[in-house]
Amino acid sequence: MFAVHDTTVPLTFDLPTDVPFAFSLTALAAHLAPLVDQRKRRGKRYPLVPLLVTAVLAKLAGYARLEDLSDWARLRAADLTALFGLARPTMPHQATWSRIFAHAIDLNDFEARLSSFFLAQRQRAEQPARGSIVLALDGKTLRGTIPAGHTQGVHLLAAFLPHEGLVLAQAVVERKENEIVVAPTVLAGLPLAGMVVVGDALHTQRVLSTTIVEANGDYVWFADQNQPTVLHDISQLFVEPDVAKGWSLPPTDFETARSCESGHGRVEERIITVSSMLQDYTPWPYLAQVFKLERRWWDATGEHGEVRYGLTSLPRQVAAPADLLRIVRAEWGIENRLHHRRDVTLEEDACQLRRGRAPQTNAALNNVVVSLVLSSGATNLAAVQRQFAFAIDRAFARAAFAAGRL
Repeated sequence: MFAVHDTTVPLTFDLPTDVPFAFSLTALAAHLAPLVDQRKRRGKRYPLVPLLVTAVLAKLAGYARLEDLSDWARLRAADLTALFGLARPTMPHQATWSRIFAHAIDLNDFEARLSSFFLAQRQRAEQPARGSIVLALDGKTLRGTIPAGHTQGVHLLAAFLPHEGLVLAQAVVERKENEIVVAPTVLAGLPLAGMVVVGDALHTQRVLSTTIVEANGDYVWFADQNQPTVLHDISQLFVEPDVAKGWSLPPTDFETARSCESGHGRVEERIITVSSMLQDYTPWPYLAQVFKLERRWWDATGEHGEVRYGLTSLPRQVAAPADLLRIVRAEWGIENRLHHRRDVTLEEDACQLRRGRAPQTNAALNNVVVSLVLSSGATNLAAVQRQFAFAIDRAFARAAFAAGRL
């Protein structure tokens, strides 16, 4: 369905196949409308918000790179002008797009408004149950921003709902900082009630754990060498003691869950063993349970395995071993569901944008595309892009015919 009423343009696309994808441009444009355009007034020919929405449409249609995006918009200038009610019947040159990405947007404001947009899409009437929503923290370096001979480029930290496919927040990790410093900022504006924050061992920090729980959330962390005392306590708990003949093992509260999956020439088994015995022993804020996670997998190269240890604020009556196994698996979801799609389908790793804030702006727009597609229930981003390209051109043609432009 395609309708033009005003500059915010109620626009919903229902793709012509069974891919469950639809979204409204009205809501997106409304959330972006208060953005302050940081360009100088002199020479500014195109309003900011229609251009940002145009960039989202182009990326959804499969035109991910800046030069391709620019061409897509230029070839559809008449349609986009009518869509947004613009005074000028043209679209910007690639150089103008580059300047807009690099200098026109306050990134913190942009990310905050995108966050409010996606939070609004998932508003629920009732309070979510404790531990029912998994929120994954993970960092990503934009490889195309790494200069020759260097090892560091633009690094971003995202908060992602792997089960819903939504990026709720993202922030830049400055070169002299690390993810530990930025994580509280990423989480600050999010409603953590009912959420379980997961992340790699880097985020296993006392202050962050306290912040999350006191905001009515919970955490599930992995323990590593950055917290040697905690790692030692947990690993030693799960060591089977040597018992003299005739003596029995000391009592424990251990409970176990197991999962096994196969696919793509690989079989993987996961076993999690959980205990509450360190709750009053290990000095960690709001600690309720600890666990040992054993992974074994078999592929063409043979058998492999690893053992990891972790801790959580979720008590057993809220999160049984099977629940914790599901939660820790979600931590890997941000790599598979978000980063891989950005790197491969949206060509983010190959992107050479380095000017100003362009890399971060491009990454934020890529998050919008991935979130729109995954939150609708679709899983194949490339397939949705192909069908969206057909759907939007058909919609433009119908609108042009109705307006007498064809």
